[in-house]
Amino acid sequence: QVQLVESGGGLVQPGGSLRLSCASSRDTFEYYAMAWFHQAPGKEREGVSYINGRDDWTYYSEAVKGRFTISRDNSKEMVYLQMNSLKPEDTAVYYCAAAYTDQLPIDPKEYDSWGQGTQVTVSS
Repeated sequence: QVQLVESGGGLVQPGGSLRLSCASSRDTFEYYAMAWFHQAPGKEREGVSYINGRDDWTYYSEAVKGRFTISRDNSKEMVYLQMNSLKPEDTAVYYCAAAYTDQLPIDPKEYDSWGQGTQVTVSS
């Protein structure tokens, strides 16, 4: 498994931006698909964005497509989520996750390493 630590959450007004970061402990980081999930109170954890290890394949949920951008820096063992045009419905705890695969799984059950989460609150 991989140790993951998220940062960058906070309170932002609707229409604002935040950049989440996730630091990994594993030096074989490029062999891991990475993803961001979120979970709002009373709701199930949902996938937001995914990126493969080679950094040439990404996937976004329909809710965030065109507003969020996932990226990674394998030399720094980091993955990022740039969130623009934030909406109140984006409010949730955001989790970084890793899966040891050269594919790009969407199912959260395929991810066996998770961070502790960072709170994002979009409110005026």
